[in-house]
Amino acid sequence: MAAASADTRGTELGRYLKARRAQVRPEEVGLPAGAGVRRTPGLRREELAALAGVSVDYYIRLERGREANPSPAVVDALGRALRLRGDGYERLHELAELAAGRVSELPACSDHTVRESVLRMLESMRPLPAYVVSRYNRVLAANPAGRRLLPGLWDWPEDQRNLTRYLFLHPVGRTIYDPWEENVALSVAHLRAVAGADPDDPELTALVGELVLKSPEFARLWERYDVCERGGGQKTFQHPRTGPMTLTYEVMRLARTGGQRMVVYQAAPGTPDEEAVLRLDAADLVDAVDAVDVRPVPVPVPVPVQEPVVVPSGRRSEPAGAPCPACAQTPAHA
Repeated sequence: MAAASADTRGTELGRYLKARRAQVRPEEVGLPAGAGVRRTPGLRREELAALAGVSVDYYIRLERGREANPSPAVVDALGRALRLRGDGYERLHELAELAAGRVSELPACSDHTVRESVLRMLESMRPLPAYVVSRYNRVLAANPAGRRLLPGLWDWPEDQRNLTRYLFLHPVGRTIYDPWEENVALSVAHLRAVAGADPDDPELTALVGELVLKSPEFARLWERYDVCERGGGQKTFQHPRTGPMTLTYEVMRLARTGGQRMVVYQAAPGTPDEEAVLRLDAADLVDAVDAVDVRPVPVPVPVPVQEPVVVPSGRRSEPAGAPCPACAQTPAHA
């Protein structure tokens, strides 16, 4: 069993090296392209080995998973030869450490429970759209504006409400982001970034297997092995309810959750984008996402109301300012 585990770890390092080698053109590293058609995209194994200062035989064993203990100096040399920077460079070192057995795999987030305190935070973010996602982008909870930001996602069963799946397989997900190509590339790069330490996680393998079969675009991006963990940025939406809007967002990791993150969007004050955000949060906005949810939603009334945060487990938080019946107890989490 231990030998099989080490082989899997080494193979993941090899996959990464092979994928990144294919992204580097010879002329980018000062090598002649050569005459005729190259059968191999990017660098050949012997070219990368020469650039990194290792033997061809050693590099082949490393890429094929038969060598699992590269020294830090060799990993640095490979990173420089592959022109890796930032997240890509760090991921190479993480996979090398994992292949050598010097670090353990990250625990899978098998429990998707969202803490009551986090649910109250979602409610306190209003009118800003906010939601909580798992390590592999499954939406676990959202405030009203956060739910309305992603129309159609709530038509799916709870265990299918994944942002990456939404981008590739839902008709609205393919049109709501502008540009779509940039957003899907970042989403796949994030999956690659969080998957490196545990590529055999059942939730991840099921998601990737489905998307590879159903989406050629996903399969192509997955094979590139780009890695990027997002901490924030800007997105432009072509939203069916509000029209075009550009929002900035921040991603906050939630401690002791096995990888859960809270994503919060905001707009510049006094802009049409801010007006669009306010419309998303409006209590009297009738939207299909409320009608298809698995729990009853109160019928809007003319007076202002505070809608509760809705979560897939069937629990709901109390409105802002109300006492929390579970404040003395924290739910179990991964």
